[in-house]
Amino acid sequence: MERQSASGESVSSDRTFGGEKPVDERNRLDEGVLHNWMLQHVAGYSGPLRALTQFKGGQSNPTYRLETQDLTYVLRRKPFGKLLRSAHAVEREFRVIAALHTAGFSVPRPYALCEDAAIIGSPFYVMQHVAGRMFWDGTLPSLTREERGAIYSAQIDTLARLHGLRPGDLGLVDFAPPGSYFTRQVERWTKQYRASETQPIAAVEKLIEWLPQTVPPQRGLSIVHGDFRLDNLIFAASSCDVLAVIDWELSTLGDPLADLSYLLMNWMMPADGRSGLAGLDLEALGIPACQALIERYCRAMGWDGVPELSWYFAFNLFRLAGIMQGIAKRMLDGTAVSDDAQRLAGQTVPVATMAWDFARKAGAT
Repeated sequence: MERQSASGESVSSDRTFGGEKPVDERNRLDEGVLHNWMLQHVAGYSGPLRALTQFKGGQSNPTYRLETQDLTYVLRRKPFGKLLRSAHAVEREFRVIAALHTAGFSVPRPYALCEDAAIIGSPFYVMQHVAGRMFWDGTLPSLTREERGAIYSAQIDTLARLHGLRPGDLGLVDFAPPGSYFTRQVERWTKQYRASETQPIAAVEKLIEWLPQTVPPQRGLSIVHGDFRLDNLIFAASSCDVLAVIDWELSTLGDPLADLSYLLMNWMMPADGRSGLAGLDLEALGIPACQALIERYCRAMGWDGVPELSWYFAFNLFRLAGIMQGIAKRMLDGTAVSDDAQRLAGQTVPVATMAWDFARKAGAT
């Protein structure tokens, strides 16, 4: 699947969002200072830094590729400038990656965390660079029919494996406050939305009123990734094995149905050259149907099924609208980190409207 550029030229999503680009001026780092810090804190690092580029994808925390003669690293930092409270939490990312790596789950090896903003201008951490394939277009146009099915099966199996881990066994029992996950999340994203609000949106106002009054009972307590989607997985170059799950900024402890419904939301979203799959001939493409993935996940989790998911889709789209509103605010502030920020910010109203449509399916009036 391809999307149209501003000039009308077809542009592959994998080419648009994948790979790296030169670091623009607003995101530049002092390489000498960074080199000295890594000498002291990153085991095995000897330098010097031969190349420093910025990954194209991602909207939140700027992410860099650091290349030396012997090894390649990834640096992920908070954006420069004023930030919303609790947003861009690289410290939490580092903690959960470190715990999962120790447990043998598929994440990059974490090397070191720097909480001192004076070093490069914001807190950051350094981790292993995992070489492999990333897919930004949910239709997987470069793969065969059989490979597409295998990729999606590996994705849902990885999610079930994550949710099967016990937070207490990983030292993460205090990774989130006690109580209802969805109650906390609705409150959090309402605050985040208000803090970055740039325009009145009627659908969001109705969701802010309806969601906290209709929170479903919690299914269980798991490590929740928070943004578990295809382009946050790195696959092996010559197989469909998942080598690493990345971008843990929104991770917490909570209801595993949050991650599952977030992933399945792609089957509800119109095909757009990115994650949306609705309206496509999935059978012809070899992409599993939504129900087939639900059944595969339930078998792995030992569940006999899941509840009707309209409330969960409404919540996830409400949260997505809040994230897009944050991108819009960062654009106004001049701190948006992706070339695709304007397009995403413009999707806030349509996404909020879709969220309210699902809320109505779940009984909202």
